[in-house]
Amino acid sequence: MPASPTRASALNPAALVDAENLRADVDAAVTAHLDRLGAEVGAISPSAEAMVEEAAGLLMGGKRLRAAFCYWSFRAHGGSADAANSARIATVRVGAALELFQAAALLHDDVMDNSDTRRGRPTAHRAFAGKHAAAGWAGEPVQFGDSAAILLGDLVLLAAQRELSAALALVPAAVAEAARARFDAMQSEVVVGQYLDVLVQAEPWGHDPASDEERARKVLRAKSASYSVAAPLALGALLAGAGPRAAAAVEAAGLPLGEAFQLRDDVLGVFGDPAVTGKPAGDDLREGKRTVVVARTLALLPDPEGPDAAALIAALGNPDLSDDDVARVREVIVGSGALDAVEQLIEDLAVRAHALLDMADLTEPGRGLLTDLAHAAVDRAA
Repeated sequence: MPASPTRASALNPAALVDAENLRADVDAAVTAHLDRLGAEVGAISPSAEAMVEEAAGLLMGGKRLRAAFCYWSFRAHGGSADAANSARIATVRVGAALELFQAAALLHDDVMDNSDTRRGRPTAHRAFAGKHAAAGWAGEPVQFGDSAAILLGDLVLLAAQRELSAALALVPAAVAEAARARFDAMQSEVVVGQYLDVLVQAEPWGHDPASDEERARKVLRAKSASYSVAAPLALGALLAGAGPRAAAAVEAAGLPLGEAFQLRDDVLGVFGDPAVTGKPAGDDLREGKRTVVVARTLALLPDPEGPDAAALIAALGNPDLSDDDVARVREVIVGSGALDAVEQLIEDLAVRAHALLDMADLTEPGRGLLTDLAHAAVDRAA
């Protein structure tokens, strides 16, 4: 049976990532890489040092859940906790590569979504635009900001590749080859998922809510579920030398868990507390995100042409949405029953993930920490 949600809810998610000094070790690996990158960039041109400074600001935030899923899968498959163990060092550095890859994806995603804030601070493209405007440089500040953020995303993506290569040099060739193949596939999944996200924003929407929901779920499975949970779990198993069958078994649990993780993000994108999430209330609505929450609301509203549906559709993609407008949309979503329905979907996916984790051949303490992490990934406020 899955671990008790009541018990897991009482756990501090940060403590799960701090266990066995994981957060400190991953942070140290990220910081060391940024220091090397900063020296390299500064040697090319001091004018470009602002890129690394901006990357550092973004990377010093975050939950480190991807690194934690990788590490505790490693431990659950027999990996050593010895800080001097080469496989453990490699796993920590793969965790750092995952964090770098996520940062690159966020930098690009924020430009595509035209987001203003990330982790409680201005997004990179906004920060660069602000520098341009403050300095009175030639050209358009917005264009400069977007261009700089895209290039920074590329730079951080290269950093992820370099950190991964350094990590895999510490493990046997067969292990390195399998881990590299899974990391590469994960990157393709995310890029394709990003494209599908762009596509679903452009395609007709609202005429077939059931189809809309399936398209939204396909996007989140490709764009987020894999690299948030499933791939890190598989990588941890491979780095422990457990082999492809064990990696596939734990990855099977990660897919529904990753979907539940992203669905929680979608709920928080409308109902989250800005002081906790680091993003303005209703930001996903302003960005016009076609989420499962929105699709399910349109499906459940009794009158698809009525005022509630009109209020929701009008809100999507409106950058000038007021707090009162957001509150109105929240009422529509709750009144339709969509919030309860999505919460039930999250619960169903989480239960399936826990059942698959229970069936996997895992050892303690990794098994228990993975179970607790699975709860923390879904039962959260940010």
